[in-house]
Amino acid sequence: MAQDSYLVGLIGSGIGPSLSPALHEREADRQGLRYLYRLIDIDTLGVTPDAVGDLVRAARDLGFDGLNITHPCKQLVIEHLDALDPQAEALGAVNTVVFEDGRATGHNTDVTGFAASFARGLPDVPLERVVQLGAGGAGAAVAHATLTLGAGHVTVVDALPDRAADLAASLNGHFGAGRASAAAPDRLAALVGGADGLVHATPTGMAAHPGLPFAAGLLHPGLWVAEVVYRPLETELLRTARAVGCAALDGGGMAVFQAADAFRLFTGREPDSARMLVDIAELAGAGAFS
Repeated sequence: MAQDSYLVGLIGSGIGPSLSPALHEREADRQGLRYLYRLIDIDTLGVTPDAVGDLVRAARDLGFDGLNITHPCKQLVIEHLDALDPQAEALGAVNTVVFEDGRATGHNTDVTGFAASFARGLPDVPLERVVQLGAGGAGAAVAHATLTLGAGHVTVVDALPDRAADLAASLNGHFGAGRASAAAPDRLAALVGGADGLVHATPTGMAAHPGLPFAAGLLHPGLWVAEVVYRPLETELLRTARAVGCAALDGGGMAVFQAADAFRLFTGREPDSARMLVDIAELAGAGAFS
């Protein structure tokens, strides 16, 4: 008999506002499943990120079916897992853990989530020269996704030069020499001026970090802009980009498609991503999906 009851959770820091519980539970309700999604916030627990291994073991022992993992534990969790799928291994980061037969297997649905959202929202844009701002956990995932989608070259810009260089080196190791490079923020204006598109993967624009990540004057009508932030759905960057005439993609699609992929991994059932896109438009407030 097919399983119809699931217990899953999210481990991370400051995750109280996460929309993951609602996204997963709404879809489960529509599929007639009993599905409980719990937040396991290390700040609330008063533990350090290094405790992720203990939390994963406890969840497995308590009968959880799986976990999502977010900042700052996506890399730290790896050494506590029994296996990694190829995507998570290539990325060096895990955002989904599935428990099966006593084993914990790590996956990364951020990469597939961004790729699916991009293919849906910006299907025909040029990809020869892409600039990405941000080389953190989300940045690594979306850079992998952008190159998987066929980008010719990605230039990674980050306030931490070593982090940008490390990501570019990792991308070249995976996709082939010359597919990625790193650059300092003071080169951003020149790079954006000659780019086909810009991927924004820093926290700037979130409700807690309002504003633009760079001067509005850098945007030009020939540029497409893809955002990772999804709360709010329309960041100041997207609003400004659209006013300039740029094709633009909000972060809601990535949030939905990564959640849909995780739901599939947890349950073996096919989620309805179209319904989940409507959900996130309601949950995140302003904005709707066509």
